[in-house]
Amino acid sequence: MSTAAARVVRPVVAIHGGAGTLSRLTISPAQQARYRAALDEILRGAQALLADGASALDVVTEAVRRLEECPLFNAGFGAVYTADGEHELDACVMRGSDLAAGAVAGVRTLRNPVLAARAVLDAGGPVLLIGAGAERFASERGCEIVAPDWFGTPERLAQLRAVQAAGAVALDHDGAAPLDERDKFGTVGAVALDAHGHLAAATSTGGMTNKRPGRVGDSPIVGAGCYANDRTVAVSCTGVGEAFMRALAAHDVSALIDYAGLSLHEAARRVVMDKLPPLGGRGGLIAIDAHGKVVLPFNTEGMYRGWARVGAAPVSAIYADEAGPEPL
Repeated sequence: MSTAAARVVRPVVAIHGGAGTLSRLTISPAQQARYRAALDEILRGAQALLADGASALDVVTEAVRRLEECPLFNAGFGAVYTADGEHELDACVMRGSDLAAGAVAGVRTLRNPVLAARAVLDAGGPVLLIGAGAERFASERGCEIVAPDWFGTPERLAQLRAVQAAGAVALDHDGAAPLDERDKFGTVGAVALDAHGHLAAATSTGGMTNKRPGRVGDSPIVGAGCYANDRTVAVSCTGVGEAFMRALAAHDVSALIDYAGLSLHEAARRVVMDKLPPLGGRGGLIAIDAHGKVVLPFNTEGMYRGWARVGAAPVSAIYADEAGPEPL
C-alpha cells in the first residue's frame, strides 16, 4: 500500500484571491462583506466536493474556475487590461501524485483558463501552451470560447486609464477595494488534500494592469507560482511574478521540506519572509502539506484567503491582523 493510501487524512482546501497593502479606509463594511461572502461560497463548494470524495485536482480546478467567474478578482471575468487595452490570461494546474501539470499563457478568448490548463494536463503531452495555439487546443477539447471583450468590466477599464495617466504599471486593481488597489497582486489560486491523501494546486491570473503585451508572470510556471507533490506540499503563489519566478518560490517550499527537513510553517516562512523580499518579491502563498497542515503566509499587509476542512466551518480573512488557526 502506498504512503498516501495508508495515511488517514482529513480533506482540506485553501484558496486565495491576491495579496497587497491594507487600506481599511477605502472600503465600506458592505464591500468588505462581498469579498468575504465570495470566498466563503467558493470554500463551501470545494469543501462539499471533498466530502463527496472528489479528487484534489478536481477540487482546485473547480475552485479556481469559480474565482475566475467572480469579477472581484483578477482572473477570467474582470481581468485587468494590458497596455494595448486587451486581456492576456495565464493559468496552471498540477497533480501531486505523479507531478503531472498543464498550463496556458497569453490566452485571450478562453472563458476559463484553468479549464484549458486542466485539458493540457489531461492530454499528457506538452506542459505549457501559449496564445493562439493554446486557444485552438482548448477549443478542440470543449473549452468555452468567448469574445475578447467578454472579460472586461467598466471598473477595470477605468483602472487602466488611471494607471496609464500616471505612467505606471499596477498589480491588479487600482481603485477602491479592501486592499489598496495601487499595491495589490492579482492572482487567484487553490490547493487541496483529498481523502485519498493526494495533493493538487491551481493558479490563474489576468496579470498586471497596463502590462507590456506578451508579459507572462509566475502563475503558469510550474515551480514558480504553482506546484504540487504528494511527498511534500501543494502551493499556489500571489505576488510580484518576476521575483517568484527567479526564486522558484513554490518549488522552494517543497525543496526545503524534502531536502532540509523543515516543517511546512518554517519552509513557507523562509521563502515568503526571507528569500523573496530581497528580490522585490512582495506577496504571499497558500500551502497544504502531505499531513494536511495549512499555512497562508504573506509579507504584505493583507491577502484575500480562506481555508476549510471537511466537517468544519470555512474561515476567510483579508487583513494581516485577523487572527486564525494558521497553520492548521
